[in-house]
Amino acid sequence: MRGAIQSLSDDLAGIRTGRASPALVERLSVDYYGTPTHLIQLASISVPEPRSIMIKPFDAGSIKDIERAIRASNLGLNPNSDGKVIHLNLPPLDEERRRDLVKQMGHRLEEARVAIRNIRRDLHNDLRDYEKEKMITEDDLKRGEDDLQKLTDKFIEEVAKHGYSKEQEIMEV
Repeated sequence: MRGAIQSLSDDLAGIRTGRASPALVERLSVDYYGTPTHLIQLASISVPEPRSIMIKPFDAGSIKDIERAIRASNLGLNPNSDGKVIHLNLPPLDEERRRDLVKQMGHRLEEARVAIRNIRRDLHNDLRDYEKEKMITEDDLKRGEDDLQKLTDKFIEEVAKHGYSKEQEIMEV
């Protein structure tokens, strides 16, 4: 379940807010000599200004590939290159784009909740199997189910907290 929360955090970090963040482009897949590679492996990424991201490729020959990947992504950014460095200027988000980002975030939150529930289901089935095989008693089964539900509720609540804080960040003007 912690893995589902970590995956959600990584996904939410990639959702654009009004501020520049390296996490916005780190996981962007670039076709590098025919192999899909994360941008973080191909370049150093920095934020020199609050609304600007600077990407300095380790291999100058990969600049065109990186630009192509940025244009193909759904980030809505236009890369500016001087041959050595790529600059991304983040325009301010309008209200409609902010609402779309909140909708995207809602889908990702639901995916995380489903992942947590699937883990709960699998563990619940394991507990039942243990009880059938007489490895645990019926009381242990009941106690395990209660503990599992409490744990699931805790992680679902954590997903909601992540969603609330990210929504506030996106809607902040």
